[in-house]
Formats: sequence, structure tokens, C-alpha cells
Amino acid sequence: MKVVAFGGGHGLAASLRGLRHCAPELELEITAVVTVGDNGGSSGRLRAERDAQLPPGDLRMALAALAGEDPAHQRTVALMQHRFALVGKPDRRGTGIEDFPTVPARVAAGAADGPDTESPVPGPGQDAGPAGKTGWGSVDRRIASVGGKHDPLAGHAVGNLLLLGLLELLGDPVAALEHAAAMVGACGRVLPMASHAVGIEADVRGADPARPDEVVTVRGQHAVAITTGHVEALRIVPSSPPACPPALAAIAEADWLIFGPGSWYTSVLPHLLVPELAEAIVASPARRLVTLNLATDNETFGLSVADHLAALHWYLPRLRVDVVLADDKRVGEPDPVHRAAAALGARLVLAPLAVADGSPKHDPESLGTALVPVLGSDR
Repeated sequence: MKVVAFGGGHGLAASLRGLRHCAPELELEITAVVTVGDNGGSSGRLRAERDAQLPPGDLRMALAALAGEDPAHQRTVALMQHRFALVGKPDRRGTGIEDFPTVPARVAAGAADGPDTESPVPGPGQDAGPAGKTGWGSVDRRIASVGGKHDPLAGHAVGNLLLLGLLELLGDPVAALEHAAAMVGACGRVLPMASHAVGIEADVRGADPARPDEVVTVRGQHAVAITTGHVEALRIVPSSPPACPPALAAIAEADWLIFGPGSWYTSVLPHLLVPELAEAIVASPARRLVTLNLATDNETFGLSVADHLAALHWYLPRLRVDVVLADDKRVGEPDPVHRAAAALGARLVLAPLAVADGSPKHDPESLGTALVPVLGSDR
């Protein structure tokens, strides 16, 4: 059974881990199609400083989610996920959000499976301010300096540098990702949604709390992800980037297309804004499943669960969905969600999906258990 999962960051990683849990029973062939709009943290710096063809962070996370479980492959994954700490840090083996004090508290807190930007650290040209009027062309060096000296490695994940090197060496994103997949023994394929990086921008009302009725353009995936205003329109730049040809082929041959979970405006919806990709999604004979988030994040604050589904129709009116999967305890009032799912042609399936500690994170085993009867229903 051929399955194509769309998304980016933590949300896509959760979906891929869930699919891995049910892969043996359903004999799945998994393809991840990853958004390429990230401009935060390490990925953003590589875009700005090295003119990286693709932001590598979300691609790296997808590879890690699909990696083989034997010790050698897991050690390679640990290496790829290792993030360089500041050179002055006493224990430089440790990495994490505490290494970078400029991270806004609301970003550090995260939402459903964490924000989907590659790193929670403010990225190029973004100070996480409310207006978000800056673009994605300059680097905020506060995230990589100590004692007034720039530390060029601080904040970079080893896997990001590896993927950048493979992209420059091979000149072909698909070949670079196939090589990296072999390095980690991936039980699936990772592909970019477009052949080149894109920009993400949004018209946001109330991005500045002092001007709640003002609409401004917020540029960059990271700035859109952390905006506290209401997103009224979403765009990618350029508006018609070249889609990745193998991704188009995988969509045409798929049995299931899976959207979400993940940051709705910056990881899920961008796929619907690539014209070639959107056309392939509509034309595919595959069945379609939407996995809903467990909690709202900054970019979707104020949107109901039903609104999330309505946004899919707004950006791709011809999209038809077969199944909407949601957590039975976090979906809220189910009737509006039932109606929103029905408007897309879908049935709503409720199941326990969250981790047991109550945090808004998908449990891979629970997600896989819920997916087995859904994906296997047409066999």
C-alpha cells in the first residue's frame, strides 16, 4: 500500500512514526513530501549565508523519523540531530533551547507536537516581533555569538550541514536525500514539495496588539508560525515554484494521501499552494486522510477544529477528503467537526492519539493503532 504523507517539522515526524508502527501489518510503502519554506534557525541561516537550494531542517527530521532501528543507524540519526552548542558552553555535548536565550517564551512553550519550524530559535531577519515586516534575507547573529564573537557553528544541526553538503556535491535534491536515507536505513522515501526553497508570507490582522484592526504582511515561515494575529491570507513566493517530479509521481501512484498533523499555515497548507502539487493531489485516485492537531498554536489561535478543515477547502476548493482523524478527548464538541468533515466528503474517526502524560503530542504507537483499520479499510 503506497502512502504519501505531507507536512513538515514535528507534525510530519509524528505522522511518519505513526505510519511506521502500522507499516508491517499493512505492508506500507511510505513517501514523505516535505515543505520547503523554513527560514528559522539553522535552516534560515543556511538559506541566507549559503543560498541553500532547500532548507534542510524539516527534511532531516523526516529522515530521522523513518530511520532504521538498529544501533548503527540510530547512532547516525543521533549524529544528524546533534546541534552544536555555543563554543563557550561548559558542556558542549548538550544542546537545546536553553543554549539560545533569545528564544521567545511563547515559542519555547510549543503547541501540538511543537512548532513546525526547523528550530525554535529566531531566524534570519526575524526578531519575533509582532509586526514581522522583515524578510528572510539577513541573519540574526544573536543566536550564534558568545562574548561578542560570532560562532559560525552554534545552533547548526550536523544533519543540516550534511544535507547542504550533499546538495552542493550532487546538485540534485532527490539524489542527495536518497543518499542520506541510505545512511540512516530509512524505511521510506523523503522528498521536497518543490525543487527549490520558497518563501511563506501571510496577511495578518492584529499582528501588532496595539493596532488590532491593522492588516500587515508577515514574511517568512518562522514569523508566520509565531504571529499572535489572525492569518487572513497565505501565499508562497514564488507563487508557482517547480514541484519535485518524483513527488508528483508518488502522488499519482498513491493509495492514500495523508495531511497533518502540523502547523496548519506553515507546514500543511503550503503544499496546496504549489500549483503542480495541488493539481496532482486533486487528480490522484488515492483516498485522502486528514489528521487533526491536538492543540492550537500561535498561527491558528482562535481557529476552531472545524475552521482548520474549512481552510483546506478555502485554499484548494476541489480537494475531497475521505477520512478526518482526531483525538477523541481533544476534538471538543464533535458535531461541528462532523459537519466540517462532511463538507469535504469525509467521515470523522475519533480515537485516542495523544501521549499518556496529557501533553499535546501525538503518541506514535496510538496513532499507528488508529491508522491500521482506516488505511486497511479498502482491502
